[in-house]
Amino acid sequence: MTESKEMEDKFQAVTFEEAIEKLETIVKQLEENDVPLEKAINLFQEGMSLSKLCHDKLQTVGKKMDELIDSDGMAKPFTIQGDEKS
Repeated sequence: MTESKEMEDKFQAVTFEEAIEKLETIVKQLEENDVPLEKAINLFQEGMSLSKLCHDKLQTVGKKMDELIDSDGMAKPFTIQGDEKS
């Protein structure tokens, strides 16, 4: 398994908000310019994995939104799980 694939697997349970927060921390660390090269490379790889994770999560949400909105821009009727009346 590649190192980037391992990072992606590690982040699968991370929420979008947690990923953004961690990504912001990485950017701040890299902007400080006093990070050793090896650590900078690892931070960059981690940041790229987090960026991909955020992108994928946004794509998933976009698809869900498309499913909820019909071609006229109106919300489709839906039921919330557990709210169904029997």
